[in-house]
Amino acid sequence: MAFSGGHLRDLLLALALYLALASPSVGGEASRRFWIEDDTFRKDGAPFQIVGGDVHYFRIVPEYWKDRLLRAKALGLNTIQTYVPWNLHEPEPQRWEFKGFADMEAYLRLAQELEMLVMLRVGPYICGEWDLGGFPPWLLTIEPALKLRSSDSTYLSLVERWWGVLLPKVASLLYKNGGPIIMVQIENEFGSFGDDKKYLHYLVELARRYLGNDIILYTTDGGAIGNLKNGSIPQDDVFAAVDFETGSNPWPIFRLQKQYNLPGKSAPLSSEFYTGWLTHWGESIATTGAASTAKALKTILCRNGSAVLYMAHGGTNFGFYNGANTGQNESDYKPDLTSYDYDAPIKEHGDVHNSKYKALRRVIHECTGAPLHPLPSDIEKASYGLLKLQKVASLFDIIDSMSDPLKVTVSEHPLYMEQIGQMFGFLLYMSEYQGKRPHSILSIPKVHDRAQVFVSCSLGDVRNPRYAGVIERWSSSTLEIPNLSCSSNTTLYILGNQVENMGRVNYGPYIFDRKGILSPVHIDGITLRNWKMYPLSFNVLDNLPKLQLITQTPDVRELTFYSNESISAEPKFYEGHFHIESESEIKDTFISFRGWNKGVAFVNNFNIGRFWPARGPQCALYIPSPILRLGDNIVVIFELHDPNPELTINFVKDPDFTCGAKQ
Repeated sequence: MAFSGGHLRDLLLALALYLALASPSVGGEASRRFWIEDDTFRKDGAPFQIVGGDVHYFRIVPEYWKDRLLRAKALGLNTIQTYVPWNLHEPEPQRWEFKGFADMEAYLRLAQELEMLVMLRVGPYICGEWDLGGFPPWLLTIEPALKLRSSDSTYLSLVERWWGVLLPKVASLLYKNGGPIIMVQIENEFGSFGDDKKYLHYLVELARRYLGNDIILYTTDGGAIGNLKNGSIPQDDVFAAVDFETGSNPWPIFRLQKQYNLPGKSAPLSSEFYTGWLTHWGESIATTGAASTAKALKTILCRNGSAVLYMAHGGTNFGFYNGANTGQNESDYKPDLTSYDYDAPIKEHGDVHNSKYKALRRVIHECTGAPLHPLPSDIEKASYGLLKLQKVASLFDIIDSMSDPLKVTVSEHPLYMEQIGQMFGFLLYMSEYQGKRPHSILSIPKVHDRAQVFVSCSLGDVRNPRYAGVIERWSSSTLEIPNLSCSSNTTLYILGNQVENMGRVNYGPYIFDRKGILSPVHIDGITLRNWKMYPLSFNVLDNLPKLQLITQTPDVRELTFYSNESISAEPKFYEGHFHIESESEIKDTFISFRGWNKGVAFVNNFNIGRFWPARGPQCALYIPSPILRLGDNIVVIFELHDPNPELTINFVKDPDFTCGAKQ
C-alpha cells in the first residue's frame, strides 16, 4: 500500500501524539521515578537529598500520627522512615492485623498527604528495641527450633507467607505507583549478626517478586569493613546504606560505602543518624548534646550527603512490646524502658520547644534551604493531681478468673511460656515438695526473666501464700526459702514474669529468647516434678470490681488461702477512678509512680506499659489524651510487690527520669 507524503506526515504526527500521550513522562502517576545515578539520588529527573527521620507508627496512638508527622515536617524533613514489626501484624499464625495501631497503610497515606516520602523497613527482622526484634513470639514454639535470620527452610517459608500478605500492600504504595515509598529496606544490620548471603539473596528475590525491579532495595549496616562485607549484596543491585556513631567523620565511611555498592550507585546516606540513644532499666537516662548532634548532622548535609534521624520522634513502648539487650552472655540481660523518648528532637509527648529540635532545624535549613515552617505549639498537658486507689484483688484471689481453664497446663517438667500459648504477660507455675529442714534451697538455673517465689502449706493446713523472694535472670539463680512446718506438702508458687517477660532480646546472638522457666527446678538438689501452669490474662480488668474474690485457687483440692492484708510483697490489683467534666479538660498527662515498686498500669483498659521506679530511671508513664474520655476514667495497677503506702498515684504534666538508686 502506497502513502503520499501528506498522508505519511499525518500518520507520523498521529503516532507521535499517541506515543506522547502514552509516555510515562507526560501526566499521570507513571511519570514518577526515584533512582540512584552518578552517586546521587534522583527524583523525577532532578537530584534529591534525603533529609529523613524515623517515626514509628506503632509507638504512637493513631490519633497523633498526623501531629507527629507535622512536627517532623516542621523540622525540615522530607522523608519518614519506619519499621514494620511482624509481631504486631501477625500476633498468631495467619491472624492478620492491619487496624488501629497496625494500620500501616493509613499511616503511609497520611505521610503522603503531608507531602513526605517514605523509606520502609520491612524486616523480617527489625531490631528497633522492639520485642524479639519484631519477630512474632510464636516462632519460638516451632520444633525443631527455627534458626532465625538464616536460610533455614522452615523460617523462610514463614517469611514468604508473611511477605505474601505484606508486600502486595506495599506495592500499591510505591512511588512509581503513585504512593510515597521511595525505598524498601530488607533485614536490618545483618552484617553485625551473620554472613548467610543465601538468606539475603532469598529476601531480595522475594521482595522483587512483589515489588518489581525498579524499587530501590537497601540494607543498613554499621560503617565498618566487616559489617558491610557480611551485610551488603551489591551483586543483587541492592543499595548499601550505613550507620555510625554520631560525631564520627562521615566522609571516610561514605567512601568505604562506595566499595560495597555498584559503580555510580552509592549516594552517601546515613540511614540511622543517631539523635540520642536508648535506655535500659537501672541506667541513667541517655542524653546527647544538642550542639554536638547538630554539628555532626551539618558535616553530612552541607556536603550534599543524605541522613535519616534515628529517632526524629521515639514514642512509647506501650503494652509489653519493649525489647531488651544482652552483654557478654544471655544472662547479662538489660530490658528497655517503657519510654522510647530516645532524647530525640520531638519528645515522647511531642514537645518541640527544646534545644535539640531547634538546633537541628537550623542546620537543615542552612544546609538544604528547606523552608522554615512555623514552630508547632506544644500539646497541652494536664496535672490532674493525686488519685487515691483501693486494693480490689490479690492475684491469688482471682487466679481462676484470670486463667482460662482450657489453657491451664499440666506437665512433669515446667514448660516455657510460648509453649503453652502465653506470648505476653505472666505465667504462674505451681508444684509441691516436702519441706523437712529449717529452710530449703530453691534453684532455677535458667529463668527468663524474673520469678517471684511464694510458698504455702497444701491442703490440711490453712496458710497464706508467703513471699520467699525473687530469682532474676541477671543475678542469682538460687533462693533460700522457709520451711513452713506443714503437716502436708508445701506448695511452691513461681510467678514467672514473661515480659515481666520483661521484653524479649531484640539484638545480638541471643535473640532466640524464650520466656518462663527454661530449666529443671530443684529443691535441695531434688528435681521438682508435676507442674501446673496458669497463663494469666488481663482481659478481665474491666470486671475486677464485679469479680467475687474467692479465697482459693482453681483446684480446691490442692490449696486454700486466707485473704490477709498483712501479707507483704504479694501481687495485687489496685483501682482508682477520676472524672473529667468537659472535652476541653481531656489532655495529655503522665502518671508518676514514685513510691510504688514494679508492675504494669492500665488506663481505661489500655496497657500504658511497665513501671519500675524502684529500679529507675523512669518514674512516670505517658498517657496521650486519646486514651482518656469524658466522664469516668479508670486506672488499674498490677503491682508485683509493695505499693505506695498512701495508695496514691499522681497525674503530672512532665516526664520524670530521676527515679532509682543511680539517680
